[in-house]
Amino acid sequence: MKKLLLATTILGAAIASASAADMSRPYTKAPVYVAPVYNWTGFYVGAHIGAGFGDDRDGVFTGAPGPAPAFTSNNSDAVFLGGGQIGADYQFAPNWLIGIEGQISALASNDRSFTVGAISLTDRTEWLASVTGRLGYTWGPGLIYAKGGVAFRDDNGVSVSLAGVAQPFTLSREQTGYTVGGGLEYMFAPSWSAKVEYQYYNFDRTDVLSPLTFTPATGVSYETDIHTVKVGLNYRFNWGSPVVAKY
Repeated sequence: MKKLLLATTILGAAIASASAADMSRPYTKAPVYVAPVYNWTGFYVGAHIGAGFGDDRDGVFTGAPGPAPAFTSNNSDAVFLGGGQIGADYQFAPNWLIGIEGQISALASNDRSFTVGAISLTDRTEWLASVTGRLGYTWGPGLIYAKGGVAFRDDNGVSVSLAGVAQPFTLSREQTGYTVGGGLEYMFAPSWSAKVEYQYYNFDRTDVLSPLTFTPATGVSYETDIHTVKVGLNYRFNWGSPVVAKY
């Protein structure tokens, strides 16, 4: 009997000791995952590559009585382009975004030519630039946006020749025009995003007058517009926290 009481006492003491040890251990709450918070507000710089496509609309001869001579027109099907961009975005309400962006692209070769016999006119655009506003909608790491603004181009790529000999001419063209477009951007890492974008540039009409060359016509007039498709990479300097995962 005494042995039974002793064993019971020892067992009770062991249970009490174990309970006390459990009570003294700190309680740790299991982590609860909260979806990442993506912040698009801030400045960014980046680079892009892509292709440019000229419009196939033909020009017309102008300024001469009677029927204009027949001529052929050639526009580059696609040209390589590359350049950079810098901009700033502000996210609000809470999934909408407004921003401003400056962009410039160099074109590898964008020749457009008009030919009548031995007479040839060539127009080359070597670079395009734009300053645009953009409005977008975000969902987590994704952003879809539209953009539009003012466009710029170089103004020294026109030449006229007769049998390979340069001819005098006068030129009327706009160095500024308008641009519209849109794209999809994805934030794949903190401060880094990739994009694919379409952008259209329009510079109205170009008029070339060369009295010694275009006979019986006195000039040629044609539309100048370019379609572009680009892929790019941006590094973002956020004003707040970038991609943040909470627990």
